[in-house]
Amino acid sequence: MNGILHDAMHYFTHLESGFWYTLKQLLVAPGTMQRLYIDGARRKYQKPFSMFLICVTIATLSRYWIYELLLKYFHTGSAGEASFTHHYMELLYAFLIPLLALLTWALFRKSKYNYAEIAVMQLYSFSFFFIMATIIALLKLVWHKMDTAYIELPVFIIYNIITFINFFRESRIWNTVLKSILLTTLIFMTGQVLEDNIINWLKH
Repeated sequence: MNGILHDAMHYFTHLESGFWYTLKQLLVAPGTMQRLYIDGARRKYQKPFSMFLICVTIATLSRYWIYELLLKYFHTGSAGEASFTHHYMELLYAFLIPLLALLTWALFRKSKYNYAEIAVMQLYSFSFFFIMATIIALLKLVWHKMDTAYIELPVFIIYNIITFINFFRESRIWNTVLKSILLTTLIFMTGQVLEDNIINWLKH
């Protein structure tokens, strides 16, 4: 717990001025924001790696507290979920982003963007996913046994469709939509399976 608090304090006390602007643009102009950053308009924006680290820290800390509250006051959830969030969540999604970027690059290899630029796009998208997932996870405090994955997946699919349409403007919209749904579902389900396996391992 001390380690996660230290991380949170570090990132919140070292925020660059562009963090809130970047978060706003990821909300109102997903895909367009990443494209502008890659095209060279970078001064206003939080850098992609630090944006990711800040957002994953917010998500990690928030979800850890939520699971602890569920265990302590509502006697639901599991210590494995809290332990996974505390120790392994950052590592899991740090592993998944390069994989997702590779799959995205393979499906959109005819676009003007290379692997590194697509990885930057995905870092920003994942950053916003973490904020959305944190907000969705708060519903557990009202409906304690809710499986928020049923809300997260459609929200992420819709967000990713908009992001991909705005980012890969040269591609046909219907083609982009199908690829976005495929990629989002695949990486989401992979993350869920890995998360469940790690939690089951922690229980034993």
